[in-house]
Amino acid sequence: METQMKKGLLDVCVLTAIMKEDSYGYKIIETIRPYITVSESTLYPILRRLGEAGLLEVRPVPYNGRIRKYYHITRAGIDRIHLFLNEWNEMMTIYRFVNEEVNNQ
Repeated sequence: METQMKKGLLDVCVLTAIMKEDSYGYKIIETIRPYITVSESTLYPILRRLGEAGLLEVRPVPYNGRIRKYYHITRAGIDRIHLFLNEWNEMMTIYRFVNEEVNNQ
């Protein structure tokens, strides 16, 4: 799969994982693991980038004597998920066209 496409898919998966409730790194990985594999070394740069883009906010919370970062999706993050869904519908239309043409040869 093209790197840029996979990057976009990972972004949307991370945003979706925290849509219902705020979450932290390890829990985000566990939430999306049944659908796509992501390591901590991949996740944290994604979280940082999404935060810099205003798609999520970070809240430090004390946990067992250390600080755990909880991530919260913003309105812009929710809008990004909806944009993805609209783009995906367009992609599926193109896929159906290509698939139909190839199979009808």
